[in-house]
Amino acid sequence: MAIDGILIVDKPAGMTSHDVVASVRRICDERSVGHLGTLDPMATGVLPLVLGRMTRLAQFYQRAAKAYAGEICFGTATDSYDADGDPVGFEPPCAPQPLTLESVRAAATHFRGHMQQLPPPFSAKKIKGVPAYKLARRKVEVELKPVEVEIEAFVIESFAAERACFRAVVSAGTYIRTIAHELGQRLGCGAHLSALRRTRCSEFQVEDAHSLDDIARRMAGGAGLGDYLIHPRLILPHMPAVTAPPEAAARVRNGGAVNLPEMSEAKLVRVFANQSDLLAIASRIAGTLFQPKVVLAGGKTAHPGHEPNGE
Repeated sequence: MAIDGILIVDKPAGMTSHDVVASVRRICDERSVGHLGTLDPMATGVLPLVLGRMTRLAQFYQRAAKAYAGEICFGTATDSYDADGDPVGFEPPCAPQPLTLESVRAAATHFRGHMQQLPPPFSAKKIKGVPAYKLARRKVEVELKPVEVEIEAFVIESFAAERACFRAVVSAGTYIRTIAHELGQRLGCGAHLSALRRTRCSEFQVEDAHSLDDIARRMAGGAGLGDYLIHPRLILPHMPAVTAPPEAAARVRNGGAVNLPEMSEAKLVRVFANQSDLLAIASRIAGTLFQPKVVLAGGKTAHPGHEPNGE
């Protein structure tokens, strides 16, 4: 049976996001699987996967904010800006500063708000259609352009033995590796990202995540994903939810414009047939008239997930 839903995987270290997608395709026997936000092989934590018809929702997560916890190692810079790279020579742009909790925290204050960030050379950013990391491995020089990112929070929580533990909340497209590298430059000693765990991606928390082993055991035992899938009422919570009357629900399933009992001024709304059957994401035309933008109908979700707390 086809599976339509969102599954949060606790990505293990050493796997690419594509590796995780391939594993879930095999475990769940579901061909249509995608991920919402790449994690580097070294990183662990929240990797949301969209399955079946829910892959159509990926477009609404392209700007999703993310939260992380991690560790930065000072004194060594690497070519990839993280622990998977090779050490490289470092010419400090300033005199090395004494490393203390206070000095690291002071330097970290420069990484807040909107700023231009240059992606690391070993990244998935594409240069003329080729990922930058592939060109970097061939020793081909790449010209990466800075992009605007937002760092909502970057907090140094502790410092000991040349290592700092931190937490961060950043916009989509922000490289924590680059923050670590640039922090080392600012302190004049070099640094790299030594550990990283994503604790949140959009509305999905690490508490929602399941290991690949647990998912495999559940599927092998014939239980299906069940409440491992996020309940549809908890998806895209920033969009108002409206339950369509039966006649309107039929039109939504066919992609037709409908009047819905939704009185806010929101441009996009989630349209349900009942408590758990998400029919579509609809765009407001005018007043209470809506046009389905993405239709998810075609029968109820095979594994509707746990019930949310209230509406």
